[in-house]
Amino acid sequence: MAATYKDAGVDLDVYAESMSRLPRLMHRTFSPRVLPSDGGFAGLFQLDFAGKLFARNYEEPVLVSGTDGVGTKLVIAQSLNRHDTVGIDLVAMCVNDLICTGAEPLFFLDYVAMGRDDPARLERIVSGISDGCVAGDLALLGGETAIMPDMYGTDDYDLAGFAVGVVERKRLIDGHLIAPGDVVLGLGATGLHSNGFSLVRKVIADSGTKWEDRPDEFEGESLGEVCLKPTRIYTPAIRAIQSHYRVKQVLHGIAHITGGGIEENLDRILPSGVDAEIDPTSWTPNPIFTWVQKHGKVETSEMRRVFNMGIGMAIVVNDFYASSITTQLSSLGIECQRIGTITEGTGKVRYTE
Repeated sequence: MAATYKDAGVDLDVYAESMSRLPRLMHRTFSPRVLPSDGGFAGLFQLDFAGKLFARNYEEPVLVSGTDGVGTKLVIAQSLNRHDTVGIDLVAMCVNDLICTGAEPLFFLDYVAMGRDDPARLERIVSGISDGCVAGDLALLGGETAIMPDMYGTDDYDLAGFAVGVVERKRLIDGHLIAPGDVVLGLGATGLHSNGFSLVRKVIADSGTKWEDRPDEFEGESLGEVCLKPTRIYTPAIRAIQSHYRVKQVLHGIAHITGGGIEENLDRILPSGVDAEIDPTSWTPNPIFTWVQKHGKVETSEMRRVFNMGIGMAIVVNDFYASSITTQLSSLGIECQRIGTITEGTGKVRYTE
């Protein structure tokens, strides 16, 4: 018999059904800056408008881009057959990096690689990406779905995301304004977010705990539910601050706290003449962190290096504006507290014990 693509594991009719489910999930994220291009080979996005009402009037626009994935958190999603939130993680990991520059998010692209085509599962994954784009104020401009039998297990998949934004060059946030006397504010995380899951899964496997177990400290939620809580998207928080202070540059530095923890991520934006002194007693980590540390007998130094420990984003601001910003973010439902100060130093992050 003649060989077919279907025999090799790729059914083009099923693929066509998968693709037919996606346009509505993209269209709900579109702004007037997206130009119609359904069926085209690339997405189209208008950077500025001619009309006065919506014109951005950029002077020196700088395009900002970033890419990331979800990591081994996907193993948990696949084990529990829950695929509707990992797309939010995908967007969050990209857009949270993007806004650290002060950029306005513009659009997002996704890449989904699967061991076999499954239209319903793909739709659930992309619905999460769509939700994340709405929350992050990006247009889901396009993407790619690759069916690769033998490269991935039958029910395995992986995700990658790509975000693009724009910022006026004079409003670019790169940490150079950080000075002694500034304050470090910590924005609360929803939990593990999307890093450290290789360690989390090892601790769970070694402890014999099951995903459906409901430890007392999780207040009725299962271990699986807690681990799959999507990464918080901080676009509304940062945009709210920028909108409130349109003239003054009150955001001296922004750090997305992912793998490497506060120390390694905040360190990336510090000028060489200052240190950030972080008080680890100034906030209470989410229960999942204390659970992992206890059951894995993980050293505190290792916990701080691997996880965000309950702080998903750190912003450095002038002390004068700290209280006002904290109040603004609290009104948006985002926990925000002073976690440290900037002192003279050598460009390092130090914990005060």
